[in-house]
Amino acid sequence: MAERSEALQRFYSIIPAGGIGSRLWPLSRADAPKFLHDLTGSGTTLLRGTWDRLVPLAGDQRIMVVTGRAHRAAVEEQLPELQDANIVLESEPKDSSAAIGLAAAILVRREPDVIVGSFAADHVISDVRSFRRAVEQAVAVADGGYIATIGITPTEPAIGFGYIHCGEALAIPGAPKAMRVESFVEKPDLKTAQRYVEGGDHLWNAGMFIARADVLLTQMRESQPELVAGLEELAAVWDDAKKRGPAVDRIWPGLTKIAIDYSVAEPAARSGKLAVIPGSFDWDDVGDFAAIAKLHAGGRKNDLAILGENARVLADASSGVVISQTKRIISLIGVRDIVVVDTEDALLVTTSANAQRVKSVVDALKLSGRSEVL
Repeated sequence: MAERSEALQRFYSIIPAGGIGSRLWPLSRADAPKFLHDLTGSGTTLLRGTWDRLVPLAGDQRIMVVTGRAHRAAVEEQLPELQDANIVLESEPKDSSAAIGLAAAILVRREPDVIVGSFAADHVISDVRSFRRAVEQAVAVADGGYIATIGITPTEPAIGFGYIHCGEALAIPGAPKAMRVESFVEKPDLKTAQRYVEGGDHLWNAGMFIARADVLLTQMRESQPELVAGLEELAAVWDDAKKRGPAVDRIWPGLTKIAIDYSVAEPAARSGKLAVIPGSFDWDDVGDFAAIAKLHAGGRKNDLAILGENARVLADASSGVVISQTKRIISLIGVRDIVVVDTEDALLVTTSANAQRVKSVVDALKLSGRSEVL
């Protein structure tokens, strides 16, 4: 236990707060991405909820947020405790490898033996105690030189998530549930997902990664040497305010855009360097409006979830989710699993079954040049 406690003292949390969340349009937009919304009805945005989960593990002085320049004011308003040195601003989105890699490169220069953990800003976790226990085990695994991830025990054969194929148990002090990762599996079809769940040796990939910062960067360098070279060049001047801006403008646009699953996790799994801790807590990445409806239904299929501070909804024999940002009265009669999102300049009407297709609307709007509603 003493080893784990010492490792936790070196732990630093990273919150990548990026991505538009195009499947949640027109609620989520470039200037108001989903992590800045309260999608649970708790009165707390997803970003603030993530911060509150991590403070007991890392402390509010050891959490770094990576976000876009345009979101700085909103992030700082949500997180007044966030240290100025711990907000990292991207000039444009470059996916998770650049965001997490830059944070790791900055932190390892400040603290060579630091252990970092990356946790997305837009996930929902209700069982905070079980989450913290899983992270503590992952930190112990990382202290042993592995790259660790936390996989979620599947509750259904979901086809919207990637899966982690678990292998042998690892004998790591402080991490009794740690297993070696055999492989990462892309989003499967329903039949394959059913086989995974029934087999019991696959977990959902929740995109949480914990490692020593130097180990993470070494692994990333093997597949993306130019990317890591650019990140380390940025990190070398990051704490110099005069040099930082010009360096970002010069280096950031040329960085490779690649997810950390491909630059770190998959190669690490192939070489036996990736371990997983099973997480038994409820988890959702709130990837579409069907997920929001499910969060609010509590297992009751006939419920209608209504979100919006001034929502005015009349419903009769209807279910699904209504999100209103206007003062319009919305009337629903005899419709099931409906999704209605009403904003000042755009209205979306679909069903839970078609919620994943909302992204195609965003793509069509981009092609037609109607960027004013994106």
